[in-house]
Amino acid sequence: MFIDTAIIKIKAGDGGDGAVSFHREKYVAAGGPDGGDGGQGGNVVFTVDDGINTLSDFRYQRKFLAENGKPGGRKRCFGKAGGDIIIPVPRGTLVYDNQSGRLMADISGDEPFIAAKGGRGGWGNSHFATPTRQVPRFAKPGIPGESYEIRLELKLLADVGLVGFPNVGKSSLLAVVSEARPEVANYHFTTITPVLGVVRVSEGVSFVMADIPGIIEGASQGVGLGHDFLRHVERCRLLIHVVDVSGSEGRDPLEDIAAINKELREFNPELASRPMIIAGNKCDLTDDQSVERVAAAVREQGYEFFPMMAAIAHGTDALIKKCAERLSKLPPIKEYTPEPVLAPDIESVRDRSVNISRRDDGAYVVEGEWLLRFLRGVNMDDYDSLQYFQRILQTSGVIDSLRNAGVTDGDTVSIFDFEFDFVE
Repeated sequence: MFIDTAIIKIKAGDGGDGAVSFHREKYVAAGGPDGGDGGQGGNVVFTVDDGINTLSDFRYQRKFLAENGKPGGRKRCFGKAGGDIIIPVPRGTLVYDNQSGRLMADISGDEPFIAAKGGRGGWGNSHFATPTRQVPRFAKPGIPGESYEIRLELKLLADVGLVGFPNVGKSSLLAVVSEARPEVANYHFTTITPVLGVVRVSEGVSFVMADIPGIIEGASQGVGLGHDFLRHVERCRLLIHVVDVSGSEGRDPLEDIAAINKELREFNPELASRPMIIAGNKCDLTDDQSVERVAAAVREQGYEFFPMMAAIAHGTDALIKKCAERLSKLPPIKEYTPEPVLAPDIESVRDRSVNISRRDDGAYVVEGEWLLRFLRGVNMDDYDSLQYFQRILQTSGVIDSLRNAGVTDGDTVSIFDFEFDFVE
C-alpha cells in the first residue's frame, strides 16, 4: 500500500547518571572521589533508503526510542554511550515537528539527519572536589534526550510530472517511454498511487518521470484524493499536461487544460509558473482539424504542443527529446530548506520557571520539571550536597519566587518528595 504521510513519536536516549564513588585501595589513605561520568544517550537518526518508496511501515510502528546512556562507574570510568536508532525513509521525505509545524529536514540527499539528540551524561562526583569540599557525596544526573512528535510527508523526487484528468493516457505514456509498468486500463483512476519511471533519452542522458494519478476539479480543496496526488507535483521541474484532444469522454480539451491549471494554481501558486508542455493524446480518435484547433489555442497561451498516440508510441519520441532539452536548462529538483529553531523554542528548553502553590496544611509546593533532574542527584544525608542544591535554588530564582509568594521563616517548602523549613 502506498502511504505518503505518517505521524510518529521519537525519543532520544537519556544521558547516564554520574557516579558517586571514592577511591579505596590498600595503603592509599583518603583516595578522594573517583566517580565517573555517565554515558551519552543515543540519537534518533533518519537515513535515505532507496529500496523503499512509501511510508507504509510507519502504520505498524509509531514509537522509536534510542538507548539510554549507562551510569558512570568507579575509578572515573565513563558509562557506555547509548546506541543510536536508525530510521530508514524514502528519498524525498520531509520531516516536520508536528506540534509547531516547523520543517526540520528534507531527506533528499545521502547525509543522515539527527532528528533528536541524546542527552549528555551527568558528571561524577570527581568533578565537584575542591580544597574546601574534599568529599562530595553527590553527582549530576544525566540530561534527558530530546523528544518530538514527528510528521513525515513524502514528496517524490521526479524531474517530470504527468498531470491531467483521469483516463487521458498518462500511464500509457509512462509505459512506452520508460521501463515502469503502471497499470493501464480504460476506466477512471486506474492509477491510484504515483508511479516513477526512468526515461533514457540517449547515452548518458536520462530523467525521472512521475505518473501522478488523475486530478479532478476541486482537488486543491481536497476533493477525492487531491492533496495526496498534488503534493507529488511540487518538486517536479517540468510538467507534461496530457489532454484527450478527441474529447472522447464528452469534455472539451481546452476546458480540461484550464481546469487542471486552476487546480495546480490553487493548491500551490508556485505551480502556476512551473514550465509546462501540453501533450495532445488520442489523436487517432479525432480528425486533424480538431487537433489543430487545440494546438493553435494552446500555442496562443504560450505552451508547446505535441500531438501523440501514446498507446502505440506515436509522437512520443519528439515529446521526450523536448523534455530533455528543457530540463538541461532548468534548475535542479527543488529541495526544501529546513526552518531554524525560533527563539521561543530555545527559551522553552532553557526554561527554569516553577509553579508555586499551597497545600491544605499551609506548605508551599514548588513544581518544575527541570528541578526533578537536579533533585535526583542530591544526597540528602550529605551537607555539601545540600549546599549545592541550595545554590541551584538561589541562582535559578526559586528562592525569590518563594519570597514573592509570601513564604516566611519556618514555613514548610515541598519540592517533589523533599521537604524543608524555609530560613532567611
